Parts: sequence; structure tokens; C-alpha cells
Amino acid sequence: MKPKSKVHFIIRLLTCFRKIKADIALIGLAVMGQNLILNMDEKGFVVCAYNRTVSKVKEFLENEAKGTNVIGAESLEDMVSKLQRPRKVMLLVKAGSAVDDFIKQLVPLLTPGDVIIDGGNSEYQDTSRRCLELEKLGLLYVGSGVSGGEEGARHGPSLMPGGHEAAWPIIQPIFQAICAKADGEPCCEWVGDGGAGHFVKMVHNGIEYGDMQLICEAYHIMTALGLSAEQMAEEFGKWNSAELDSFLIEITRDILKYKDNKGYLLERIRDTAGQKGTGKWTAIAALQYGVPVTLIGEAVFSRCLSALKDERVRASTVLKGPTVKPKVDNVPKFLNDIKHALYCAKIVSYAQGFMLMREAASENNWRLNYGGIALMWRGGCIIRSVFLGNIKDAYTSQPQLTNLLLDEFFKNAIAQGQDSWREVVANAFRWGIPVPALSTALSFYDGYRTSKLPANLLQAQRDYFGAHTYELLGQEGKFHHTNWTGTGGNVSASTYQA
Repeated sequence: MKPKSKVHFIIRLLTCFRKIKADIALIGLAVMGQNLILNMDEKGFVVCAYNRTVSKVKEFLENEAKGTNVIGAESLEDMVSKLQRPRKVMLLVKAGSAVDDFIKQLVPLLTPGDVIIDGGNSEYQDTSRRCLELEKLGLLYVGSGVSGGEEGARHGPSLMPGGHEAAWPIIQPIFQAICAKADGEPCCEWVGDGGAGHFVKMVHNGIEYGDMQLICEAYHIMTALGLSAEQMAEEFGKWNSAELDSFLIEITRDILKYKDNKGYLLERIRDTAGQKGTGKWTAIAALQYGVPVTLIGEAVFSRCLSALKDERVRASTVLKGPTVKPKVDNVPKFLNDIKHALYCAKIVSYAQGFMLMREAASENNWRLNYGGIALMWRGGCIIRSVFLGNIKDAYTSQPQLTNLLLDEFFKNAIAQGQDSWREVVANAFRWGIPVPALSTALSFYDGYRTSKLPANLLQAQRDYFGAHTYELLGQEGKFHHTNWTGTGGNVSASTYQA
């Protein structure tokens, strides 16, 4: 018997006799739950596994967890009895009522100082509510973003915990042991109070939507130009060795190259995209906080449009586009233009995401460490990329930076790439190729750098039809109303914000 096997055997034997209790319990044995448990076990922690369907616990112990120190529980009471204090219980179940149901069942079994961790994609408002409810009972609650999918869960996810800060010293040894590492640093740090962890994970997912849509638009343009799958894969491979080095670019290269016995698989996949809601939540939050997160919004709407497959097929036979065919004189140069366009739009997407986090932090009194968040995303998660190191550097040197676009590195990157960006968007419009994410990012950039927008006319219109008032230049803070027609009254609307 190998030394490691002996240790595992002794731990299992002592655990059976209750000499050693579990370090943490995990409820929910779907793919993510199972892989997180195996990750924790590999790092030397004893985990108690439980599932609502108890037969799945037995199946897991006899198969995936066979030969490990993982122990099972037949009930929540049994599970809690096998935990060392303070007890730590992690939920990886469907967001919403399932989380509330388990919390309701756990509360009578736990004592003050115990920790409940929600590792699902819960809405951050739900996490804030649960923190307040459990705080009254003396229980510590953590809402943690978990990113990286099946592979990340097994070998090192990005973890974004938030909630009751007193819980952090209790869960930190486990979380920072199992998370991904970037340059030796753990991709996990305390995010903030209440729903901060789940909010940051939500924004992460929204940015993920944007990144994926931008890549899809680049792919669409290259396809229209007649590039083969191999040529596109080669191009994405080049991009992945330069400033666009990232997980999503890497897997796009691999997807383009993938063949089975019928040929390239990608060409046979139906062009209708699914979504689980976190991108939509990001867009809704942007509207609620009044932050122009336009690129993520367009990425969500693009998935909605893709779902109208039958309508699009019918429309394609009726609605006509431009007669100009996609063609460029210098293909290698234009492909380089696409790379720059993608990079510039990506900068805008992250700038918008960090704007949203900053506004939410201000309204919720969260103390977010933006450089730390960028580091958490550098490894283990879907949007991991070298680019995030530049974001970390920007916030390390300027902790109060209001917008990433104002950082010297990103300002110069867009200055160098914007001509290419404009060339790509202009040609896509001429050719009738939809590029909602690339174009909205460009519009945001141009709007953000414009000192005087036509909102003066908009405000005059609002005052004309609704007496909503306006401010005059040089008289900020003083609101005026004009009787534009000579037949209206002099009374203005009671709410300037209407």
C-alpha cells in the first residue's frame, strides 16, 4: 500500500468511528458539486456529501469518490452531526426557492457561529436578504461566485465570496486551497458585505456574454469573407499568442478545428443560443443603477435574436440587404483589423462592467477591491486572460480610477487600434453583417469621449411636452421651465427625474 493510500485509509477508518469529523459539507451532487468535493478531498479536506435524492450519495461514493476520504450523509441531521465546529455547509443547488428551502431546514440544526455558503448563481438581492435574515439568528452566511465550469471546479475555480465577513477566516483555508492560482496568487479573496460576491459573479458572467458575442461577430465576418475553418483556427491561434491571449480565444480555435467522421462539427450546430439568466440580470442591474453597460445588453439581445430561428429563416427570403459583397484587397491586414477591433471592444466591455460594480458598491456601501477582482478572474474562470493582469495593474496604480478607458495602458491601446475598429464596423455595416457588440462598444467610446452630447435637445423636448425643466450652462443646479408654445402654463413638473 502506497503512503498516500495508507493515509487515506487511516482517515477513512477514523472518520467511520467519528474520531475525525468532516471539515465541510456540500449539498448538491450535480457536476459542479461532485468536482468541488473531489477538489477539496485532493487538497486534504474531509468532505461530507449530501443530496436531496439520497441514492445519489451512495452512487457518488461508490463511483467518482471511490478511494477518497469523502463521507456521505443520509439526512441533513446526519450530515450536521458529522461536521466539526464551527460547521461549514456549502450549497450547490438551483438558485431561488431551492436555496431558501435548504436554509429553512438547516437553521434548526445549526448553532450561532456556523456558516452556510451558497455557491450557486443566486441573484445578489436574494443573498443580501438571506444575510440579514441569518444574522438575526447568529448564523454566518456567504454568497460565493464559483466560475470555471466542470474543469475549474475540479482543478481550481475562481471563487468570489461575499456576505458576513466574520465567515471569511473560517472558510479561507479551504477556499484559497481549492481555487485557481495566477502567478502564485490565489484567485479568491473576500469581496464584500451582503450580496457583493454574487454581484461580482453576475458581472463576470455578463462580461463573459460580451466576450463570447464579440468573438462570434469576428467569426461571422471571417466566414463572410470566405475563410475556411482551418484558416480561422490559425488566425485565432495567432491572436491567442498576443494581446488576446485568453481561454475563450483558445477554445474558439479548438472548436473551429474540431472534426468528426462527418466533417467540421461547428458548421452543423444550429445557430440558436441558450442562456441561464445571469447576463440578463447584469443588463437589468445596469438599468437599475443607471450605468450604460451597452455591450453586455447587446450580447443578451443577440442571444434572444438567435432564438428566433424560424422567423429569421422566413425573413431571409423577404428582406433584402446591401448588394455589396464582402471583399477586401488585403485579407491579412483586414484580419489584423478584426483583431484590433475585438481588443478595443473588449476593453470597453470590461470598462463598462467595472463602472457597474463601482456604482453598485457606492449604493450598497461595499468596499470592492477592483484590482483584487481582476486577479480573481485571472485564473480558473471562463473570462480568464492575460488582459486581466493589465486591469489589476491599472487599479493597483490608481485605486480611485473612475474608468479603465482613462488608464494610460488602455487609452494607448484604443488609440492604436481604433482606426482598425472603425474600419471593421464600417465594412460590416456596408456588407450587411450584424455586429451589435462591436458597434455598440464603438458608439459608447465615442459618446464617452464627447464633451457635448445632443442631450440638450432631448431635455428641451422633455420640457416642451412635460414641463420637466432644464439646466442652463453655467447655472448648474438651477432648473428652468419655458412656455415653448405661448399657450402652456408656467408650472413645471414636480419631478425633474421623470
